[in-house]
Amino acid sequence: MQNKVNITLACIETGEQNYTTTKNKRNNPERIELKKYCPRLRKMTLHRETI
Repeated sequence: MQNKVNITLACIETGEQNYTTTKNKRNNPERIELKKYCPRLRKMTLHRETI
């Protein structure tokens, strides 16, 4: 069984899906949140993992 999965990160302010990354489901079973740059707002915002 593979533990790494591809996920998409979406900006919580605009809802745009801007980034893709991988995560280990065994180490991080909950949704991850990262501060990333949002090109539409031109500033750093919180991006949350989408389903």
